[in-house]
Amino acid sequence: MHTMVPDELLQLLKTQKYHIVGQHSAVKRCRWLYNTLIHDRTCYKQKFYGIKTHQCIQMTPTLFSCTMRCLFCWRAQTGDKGLKWEETAQPDHDEPGSIVEKCINAQMRLLSGYKTNTKVNREKYKEALNPRHAAISLTGEPTLYPHLGELIKSFHKRGFTTFLVTNGTIPNALSELGEEPTQLYISACAPDKETFHKTCRPQIPNAWEKLKETLALIPSFTCPTVMRITIVRHLNLKHPNLYARLIAGANPTYVEPKAYMHVGFSRLRLGYMNMPLHEEVQRFADSLAEETGYKKLLESRESRVVLLSRLEKPAKLEKAI
Repeated sequence: MHTMVPDELLQLLKTQKYHIVGQHSAVKRCRWLYNTLIHDRTCYKQKFYGIKTHQCIQMTPTLFSCTMRCLFCWRAQTGDKGLKWEETAQPDHDEPGSIVEKCINAQMRLLSGYKTNTKVNREKYKEALNPRHAAISLTGEPTLYPHLGELIKSFHKRGFTTFLVTNGTIPNALSELGEEPTQLYISACAPDKETFHKTCRPQIPNAWEKLKETLALIPSFTCPTVMRITIVRHLNLKHPNLYARLIAGANPTYVEPKAYMHVGFSRLRLGYMNMPLHEEVQRFADSLAEETGYKKLLESRESRVVLLSRLEKPAKLEKAI
């Protein structure tokens, strides 16, 4: 697939420390990997769900492809910096086992830079060389990869847990998954169709209706499910009552309202002023809780995210596989 995207895009991604895997996948060091190895600070997903930050691979099987062009997304989109390519095309595909193998190898390469760093927690570093979790969430829309179930299964066969993050615009891909992830995230980042089109800028027809189809599928999953709401000031940070209707219909295990972060390519589309304060996220979460009956379980001020659920406490997933 490299032939389908401009060489300038490949060079730009490599400059931004994307480790390109095969034709269409990638691994990138999460900033929390650095923070946990050097400063002993962990990602909110460790606090919420027990996933060890230093043993997590942040990857995607669809580096160049997505069905939407969300204003808040950190990924490169067609039109950014004058670069253009067909984002919904998926001609050739690497095999799932090959992607998993190469992603692990890429993680080893990016970890090698910490080997001689005297500030690194040596015990954590040793554990990091044995990754145990794959966050299929880096960039792009993973349900465009036609062997997604096999990819998840390949990770699970190696003893990994998996988080799958999807924008929900390809419900058939989820209903036909051969293997469920350890936890499923659906990004539902608008309370109504008009806001959805303004915020998420879908590239396929009937995307709002397809998202609602996906939300209706959530109760059919046996794994924990999350409705993630990336909230952007002056854009979709409004109408908690309408979000509550979506939550009520989907009945996810968790709801994660999280602030938009002014990073990556999103800085070409949005301003710093669009990033909500944690206090705004808290107020929005309180409104959702009041409307839905979900309870506030945990929060992370540093990541500007709140965890809501009907559970008394979140399930720890590190030993789920």
